[in-house]
Amino acid sequence: MSVLLHPTARLSMVVAALSSGLSSGDLLADRRADYAEMLAQGQDWAAAAELMTSALQLAPDWAAGWFRVGELRERAGDEAGAEQAWREALRLEPADRFGATLKLALLGAAPIPETPPADFVEALFDDYAARFDQSLVDKLGYCVPELMDTALRATGRTRFDKAVDLGCGTGLMGERLRPLCGDLEGIDLSAEMLRKAQARGVYDRLVKGDIGELSVPRSVDLVTAADVFIYVGTLDAVFTSVTAMLRPNGLFAFSVEASEGDDLVLQESRRYAHGRAYVERELAQAGLTLLSVREDTIRSDRGAAIQGLVVVAGST
Repeated sequence: MSVLLHPTARLSMVVAALSSGLSSGDLLADRRADYAEMLAQGQDWAAAAELMTSALQLAPDWAAGWFRVGELRERAGDEAGAEQAWREALRLEPADRFGATLKLALLGAAPIPETPPADFVEALFDDYAARFDQSLVDKLGYCVPELMDTALRATGRTRFDKAVDLGCGTGLMGERLRPLCGDLEGIDLSAEMLRKAQARGVYDRLVKGDIGELSVPRSVDLVTAADVFIYVGTLDAVFTSVTAMLRPNGLFAFSVEASEGDDLVLQESRRYAHGRAYVERELAQAGLTLLSVREDTIRSDRGAAIQGLVVVAGST
């Protein structure tokens, strides 16, 4: 299985340590870090990186600070310095809550991981949960649940006794599924996302778990995964798990960001994109039959339309 690398990298503001409220534990170091952020806002990247580095002289074990130094050095054009900072962040926090592994891969300084660090994904969405719906729907025009609903109804199936929504998030897909399903379960890695989903009141059960480690008996009529696989990477394991979950003639509906080529790509956004050929190949290897695939705009990002694939497959 080959994994291709997007040719460029950019500053990730999603998990910028300082804006997420993570302190070094040293008041003076935090103050220097705050000043560094002011310089960064003015795009004086080199000065911001230098000041942030000086903060780390006072708090050398601050993993979040090292990650942020890497971002600032990268923006300043210092790739060697960025690599050194991200390696130090990873040494201090091997669980990789900030996604240093992905940044190193995008820099060409480490192999492309087949999946992102679970702690990175969990922290990302725990932090994002409170503003997720407003940001995604109102600002970015997110429409995957509607597109998947349309694709499911096009199969002629209008009722499912039991369904599982993988990576259910705050329950946007669950709202679309509720009228179609007798029993609806949501699974997500983020406890904060699950709290939002619970408040929505559309699921019969919510489970905190990693969709890469599913163990569900073959008793499900429908499995969905709306805009989830961008934070999963390789799909062979999860497709195999879905096959094991589905009853005969069950349906599997999901979306991916579409890559320009035929394979799997780690993008500068640290999201994975999947080519149509890759998706079709992995479905076939998992014993699933492709029923429909449609390319469409699934949301916007920085003013650009993001193209995705909305896929429905069936079990035998």
